[in-house]
Amino acid sequence: MGFPVGYTELFLSKLLLRTLSILVFIRKLISWLFRFVGLGDFLESDISLPDRPTHIPEFYSVSAVLIREILPVVKFEDLVSGEGHTQDSCAVCLYEFEGQDEIRRLTNCRHIFHRSCLDRWMNHDQKTCPLCRTLFIPEEMQEAFNERLWAASGIPDFYGDYSSISGF
Repeated sequence: MGFPVGYTELFLSKLLLRTLSILVFIRKLISWLFRFVGLGDFLESDISLPDRPTHIPEFYSVSAVLIREILPVVKFEDLVSGEGHTQDSCAVCLYEFEGQDEIRRLTNCRHIFHRSCLDRWMNHDQKTCPLCRTLFIPEEMQEAFNERLWAASGIPDFYGDYSSISGF
C-alpha cells in the first residue's frame, strides 16, 4: 500500500522548483543587462582555479628504493642470449617477454619479471618474490641491507644522540 503523499509535500517541492527557476531567470537578466551596458567583464570572476595536477607524485617506501638499487634491470634479449632461460612470461601480468622488455631478475630464486610489474609489487611494501615468496635480499646481504635501511631512515642519528646518556 505505501504511505499516502500529502498535498503539502507536493506543494513545497513545486514551490522550491519555481523559486529556483525565478532566481536563475533573474541572474540571466542581470547578466544580460551588464553585458548590454558594457560591464560584462565586471561579472567575470577574477579567481582562477588551479589546474589539477596531471601527475600525482608517488611516495615509495625506503626499503623499496633500496631493493630497486640491488636488483639490476636488464633487457630480456640480453638475458636470453647469456643463458637459456625457461621462463617466457611474467607471472605478475601474464604477458610474454619480448626482446626489448626491461626485466628484473631476482638474485635468490632467479625468477624474472617485468621491471614495472616488480616495482609495483615492491611499492606495496612487498619484500618477497611474487611467485615463490623467497626474500628479495639474499641472506648474506641482509645485514648490510638493514644497515642501509636504518641509515636512510635517520634512526641511528636519533638514537645516537641519546645513547651517551647514563642510565639508559
